[in-house]
Amino acid sequence: MYTSPIEVQKALKDIDYPVKKQGIIEHAKKHKASSEVIEFLEDLPDKEYTSTIDVSKEFEGK
Repeated sequence: MYTSPIEVQKALKDIDYPVKKQGIIEHAKKHKASSEVIEFLEDLPDKEYTSTIDVSKEFEGK
């Protein structure tokens, strides 16, 4: 599985922060995100995210 931060950001366009992990996944699915993006989002830590930068930080070390 590989996806880029850019693809994740596209899937999360117009999402309202703060949002919890489950809300991020639901938003991405509604906006027809790729299976790779959904898999990445499902692997996120279960917490509340306050911005796109907060989500992007999860790419560090992967």
